[in-house]
Amino acid sequence: MDGSRRDFLAATGAAVLSGLAGCAGEPGTDGDNTGTDGGDAATLSPDSDADGGNDSNGSGSLSGVEVGYETLAGGFTSPVDIAIPAAFDGTKRFVADQPGRIWLHDDAGLRSDPYLDIADRVVDVGGYDERGLLGIAFHPEFGDNGRLFLRYSAPHRSGTPSNDSHTFVLSELTVEPEATTVTADSERVLLELPQPQGNHNAGTVAFAPDGYLYVGVGDGGGANDEGRGHIEDWYEAVSGGNGQDVTSNLLGSVLRIDVDSEGDGDRPYGIPADNPLVGRDGLDEQYAWGFRNPWRLSFDGEDCYVADVGQNRWEEVNLLRRGGNYGWNVHEGTHCFRRDDCPTATPEGEPLLYPVLEYPHGGDGPSGIAVIGGHVYRGAEIDALSGAYVFADWQSGGRLFAARPQESRPWDITEIPIAVRDDGGRFVLAFGRDPAGELYVCTSDNSRVGGTSGTLNRLRKV
Repeated sequence: MDGSRRDFLAATGAAVLSGLAGCAGEPGTDGDNTGTDGGDAATLSPDSDADGGNDSNGSGSLSGVEVGYETLAGGFTSPVDIAIPAAFDGTKRFVADQPGRIWLHDDAGLRSDPYLDIADRVVDVGGYDERGLLGIAFHPEFGDNGRLFLRYSAPHRSGTPSNDSHTFVLSELTVEPEATTVTADSERVLLELPQPQGNHNAGTVAFAPDGYLYVGVGDGGGANDEGRGHIEDWYEAVSGGNGQDVTSNLLGSVLRIDVDSEGDGDRPYGIPADNPLVGRDGLDEQYAWGFRNPWRLSFDGEDCYVADVGQNRWEEVNLLRRGGNYGWNVHEGTHCFRRDDCPTATPEGEPLLYPVLEYPHGGDGPSGIAVIGGHVYRGAEIDALSGAYVFADWQSGGRLFAARPQESRPWDITEIPIAVRDDGGRFVLAFGRDPAGELYVCTSDNSRVGGTSGTLNRLRKV
């Protein structure tokens, strides 16, 4: 992509053509979300110099807001991502189903055949499983170039140790833009990473207004960011891990790459010159680090909201900053992890950044076990939500969460009841936003990968 195109995207806040949310760690899996290891004895002070978010976020109380679901389609197994390309003015909605299929919903309804089927390239998933087809993103110029990007879990490939769980794959297809079914014959693999465990896979691939592709990568799985596949880091109080490392692997990070240019050597993508570790000790793809499981991220103008799934006690949402270290596994949310006290900076003086939103795994008010990242609402249907970041917890059931930027941190969270909805939908799996700023939610009545209870819903005013 040339400079003029990038300048145009940055100036206009071009629509992000990405999938937008997914499911997260099940309680009791590898000790991730239950037990006593996520101690919260110390609460840290949020960083006061971080940006407060987009100023054009609307105003007014969120108290008393009610919304409903308009169900557009059903029969999905586990719909964990939604992409709504601007190329079609929001009339085509692409739903990624975890076992390895993408489905097209348009004015004709849900197409009877998959838009794309790569189940033969994805690991077999079933029961409780965080692997699978996890993310899709359409190039900002998809209507002209037909470029589609996929993020999925593949069986072991060359370079993945035999005792690791699977291989992380980021790849690109070139397809006919107007087609209603496509194949993966044109697949070009951009990146493969060994995944030590089966969980903490993140999964987002999202284009930002700067034209670059952002990729969320989890810490490698298991609990505490330690064990097989986790290296030693500077923080000796907790052995491991990948979140605090920038030199050995790309785990526990948000990556930023240029898919419109060729890289050096065998690298099939370029590195933006202003990535924070270019010319420094570290891996050039990394844009920010210190994440546990950044399962979903989304852009609102230049603001990027990263929902990072917590372990035992706290869920969090961060505003992404170039070169930011978000503290895992030193802290969980704004709370020290497994210690009564913990540092607020690395030994080199790099500050550990704290979230703009957090909620606990129990107690009064908003709570849950696994945050599902959403979007800032920019539509016209629900005036009361204008400018609010709308998100959920995997076990939100009949409610969503919403928050607006404010001076103090963490920001206040308001619970938004779903006043009108079809039966089922106990588990929130994904959010999407169309070019008009309206929001979509995928839900399921099944906590496992199986069945046909998954639905695509449009958020509407009650």
